[in-house]
Amino acid sequence: MMGLGGAQAQTPAWPAKPVRLVVGFAAGGPTDVVARGFAEQAGRGLGQPVVVDNRPGANTIIAAEAVASASDGHTLLMAATNHTMIPALYSARIKFDAVRSFKPVCRIASAPTVLVVGPALAVKSLGEFVERAKATPLGITYATPGIGSSVHFASELFARQAGVKLTHVPYKGAAPAVADVLSGQVDASFATLGSVLPLIKSGQLTALALAHPQRSPQLPGVPTFAEAGFKDYAADAWYGLLAPASTPEPVMALLQREARAYATSTTGGDKLRSLGMEPQVQCGEAFARDVARETALWTQMAQQLKLKVD
Repeated sequence: MMGLGGAQAQTPAWPAKPVRLVVGFAAGGPTDVVARGFAEQAGRGLGQPVVVDNRPGANTIIAAEAVASASDGHTLLMAATNHTMIPALYSARIKFDAVRSFKPVCRIASAPTVLVVGPALAVKSLGEFVERAKATPLGITYATPGIGSSVHFASELFARQAGVKLTHVPYKGAAPAVADVLSGQVDASFATLGSVLPLIKSGQLTALALAHPQRSPQLPGVPTFAEAGFKDYAADAWYGLLAPASTPEPVMALLQREARAYATSTTGGDKLRSLGMEPQVQCGEAFARDVARETALWTQMAQQLKLKVD
């Protein structure tokens, strides 16, 4: 089977036709926004349209399978953090290898995970949150968009590092999860920054710490987890471009060029920041190592938590 570029590997005439960029989420979400921004930039730079193809469903398995099996030489995947969690949850269901079936092109953006609490939990710092959790094992509840979601894994990772036990309350989506934190039905949530930023700014939710190397310009008063005493906690959500495994290096170089151009542009950077994301360019082997490392980490955690969705 011929991968991206395929027969064109011997010629500089790639792309020879429009490029299809598959997204495993519905239009309007953060992954889709990153994909459309990149597509606009790459369309100009490559001289061929880059068309976004939204294929939501099955926790992005449908989209990933479409790209892993593509043989037209012009199909890419805009993936997110949950791509590295698929093997942990759906090993019996997937027809691709999350690591070996793809070549990571570039991470383009990241969205910090932020721990927020609602009015029902009267704590003002991460230290107070951990003290309360240790004093009342399983007494603090946290909401997620669902079992096995990236937020679920991020929450459990912190609980293990902090040596606390929290009670998971899964929902069918981020919106109802955040709504119940707001109403006081649930105490807290480890959410992506973009999904709760307006509520933090309005004072409806309290942000305790941000899982990011630096403080966010959007929330300069909120410390990072490292500043609050948890230097090893990392749970950013990332958004990045993957290509089929057989993609030739000259094509990879072209795609990396366009990914860098988008993420470092003023227009691209401003758009990402307005949605609570940060441009973060990481290409080639460095990105590939992170994808492999995260896949192994989440698989191990799923085994320990006995999580399986098959």
